[in-house]
Amino acid sequence: MSLLYVLLPLAICGAGAWTVTFLWCVRDGQMDDLEGASWRMLGDDERRPQ
Repeated sequence: MSLLYVLLPLAICGAGAWTVTFLWCVRDGQMDDLEGASWRMLGDDERRPQ
């Protein structure tokens, strides 16, 4: 039972930290375009490295 007094607050703090981090990433715009980078990778570049 005493283990529950330790693990429950740790789980709540971990879930809170995950939620804050997720909301920060969403508001910062990191999840706006999830497929764009993968399609840009497949496209041909017009410029050739010299």
